Amino acid sequence: MKAPSLTLGIEEEYQIIDPATGELRSYITEILEGDHMVLGEIKPELHQSMVEVGSKVCHTPADLRAELVRLRGLVMDLAARDGLVIAAAGTHPFSHWTEQEITPLERYVGVKQDLQDLAQQLLIFGTHIHVGIEDKDFLVDAMNVARYLLPHVLALSTSSPFWMGRRTGLKSYRSIVFRNFPRTGIPPIMRTYREYEELLEALVATKSVPNGSKIWWDARPHHAFPTLEFRVCDVCTRVEEAVSIAAILQAIVCKIWKLRRDNLTFRVYPSAMIEENKWRAVRFGLDGNMIDFGKTKELPTRELVTELLHWFVDDVVDELGSRKEIDYAFQIMRHGTSADRQLAVYQQTGDLRAVVDHLVSETAEGVRPHIAEQYRNRAQTGDKRQAVSSAS
Repeated sequence: MKAPSLTLGIEEEYQIIDPATGELRSYITEILEGDHMVLGEIKPELHQSMVEVGSKVCHTPADLRAELVRLRGLVMDLAARDGLVIAAAGTHPFSHWTEQEITPLERYVGVKQDLQDLAQQLLIFGTHIHVGIEDKDFLVDAMNVARYLLPHVLALSTSSPFWMGRRTGLKSYRSIVFRNFPRTGIPPIMRTYREYEELLEALVATKSVPNGSKIWWDARPHHAFPTLEFRVCDVCTRVEEAVSIAAILQAIVCKIWKLRRDNLTFRVYPSAMIEENKWRAVRFGLDGNMIDFGKTKELPTRELVTELLHWFVDDVVDELGSRKEIDYAFQIMRHGTSADRQLAVYQQTGDLRAVVDHLVSETAEGVRPHIAEQYRNRAQTGDKRQAVSSAS
């Protein structure tokens, strides 16, 4: 059996922001009408205040970083034509889903028709990372094993502590909103790729879904590309966070491949167990405990993420050339995730608009330094002229 290519791809969903108010702004239609050259890289999403980018196929995390910097810069420049900015976070701190316009394209009108208020409420933003796996049966094996580590990766990416002007008490409220959709969450165990095909064929035959794109598990075989697509993460605010998580997921797949090649494997756990750890990541991020199901014991989440990095993938990262990117995860564990930093800004300022400015600044770090500096200063001074401070 041939080794997987382990290529990387990333999709990120950004918030389009009016800096005068800090609110979301419907603008994707103007972007797409104004510059047809970007249609292959910039895509609309369900809400007009959201824009999605998709990278080219990359071979290393360093390549992915360069591609992500390019794409973020492209979207920032297009938004700036009308004085708008973008922010990367799993939820907007205070904009309401009831006030957002649906993108007037047939596929999104269809989603709204099928899912009603659930679709309107889906004002959330994620990071989707693709790892190239050409052998379909190994792809399913990799999905089965990687399921166990999805909560660990989610804990590193949390960026959605606020919802509609409220401090939710959760680090990834995005995960809660998305859970309302059908066919979401930790994927079931699949014995073979054919078993997955049989499920998909049954769903298509019964008009439940048109194709595999409407299976929204936290990790899934992609319906069009030979990739395992990881969908569990909130969108990462900083470029370096996204690249680190992509590097970790690539290394996880590489390690699973080496285990299989050597007739070894990692125990496959029931989805109910993994969902318990996912809840803990959603609720506490890095600051709580997760369960080591092998030991049937609670341990600090940071300890279990460190175990993932040191024990599970450390022996493949030099081969992949990704040690620098994976080591960034230790910086996340030292200084906190985007959710932690947003909460700190709100604690300091009492102003959700300052949180938005902070997000705009961090989204632009390493991409458009002048924007990062401008909005960092705004967040620190806390422009209170129209402050939004209703989080409770």
